[in-house]
Amino acid sequence: MSIEVQPMTATLGAEVTGMDMADVDAGVIDELRKAWLDHKVLVLRDQHITTEEHIAFGARFGELEVHPFATGVEEHPEIVKIVSNDKVQYAASGWHSDVTWREEPSMGSILRGVVIPPAGGDTCFADSTAAYDRLSDSFKSWIDDLYAIHDFTNVFGQRLSEEDRAAKQAEFPPARHPVVRTHPDTGAKGIYTNRSFVDHIEGVSAEDGEKIITTLEQSIMDPSVQCRVRWAPDTFVMWDNRCVQHFATNDFWPQTRHVERVTIIGDRPH
Repeated sequence: MSIEVQPMTATLGAEVTGMDMADVDAGVIDELRKAWLDHKVLVLRDQHITTEEHIAFGARFGELEVHPFATGVEEHPEIVKIVSNDKVQYAASGWHSDVTWREEPSMGSILRGVVIPPAGGDTCFADSTAAYDRLSDSFKSWIDDLYAIHDFTNVFGQRLSEEDRAAKQAEFPPARHPVVRTHPDTGAKGIYTNRSFVDHIEGVSAEDGEKIITTLEQSIMDPSVQCRVRWAPDTFVMWDNRCVQHFATNDFWPQTRHVERVTIIGDRPH
């Protein structure tokens, strides 16, 4: 088996064909790893596999995370199940990469379309390396050595009782990560801040911290560093959380959008 890789844009994303996620050998995994590093977002369509096979596929790339806050499938704790409809109007509609509040945030995520609305519900992805490259040299020199403090509380803490929130804050204290992360495999630099989880920028005033976060967010929001995926049932998308941010559009209510994710544990950013 040899996969075929068709780029979606010159900057980011590729559609992968010629493979079955339920039956991949080491050679195909090696090809996928290379394509993943090259394109950062991979789209695999018409993959009619079981939940167990989804988990097994993800585990080929590393140890899988059990998310401490997001709801899952009881018999499969590695699965994060995200259901959005007219009663629960939830979508991750803010630019972010996953679980940056962990000391060792995720390496990558593999998301499956289960129930997809007839219109809307796309996911947009942004190349944080390309976004960083477009910054001015003077701004880069200002932020290159700064650190951001990431905290889960603003997003997930509101769902917890005061007692449970305090327990989780003790278990997952704020994490200190570089504003500009170096990819461990490629050496490329990329933006590593987001409004969802960054509490503040260390060592600068609140005003300057807000300026930094806003400028970096605006660079991520440039369409020329993005690709957009239209979902279908049994479409899978794999993205590299170390150099990609994503945004789920909330333009499909009252229709239902149900997706399921496994997440691969990563290393400490540097």
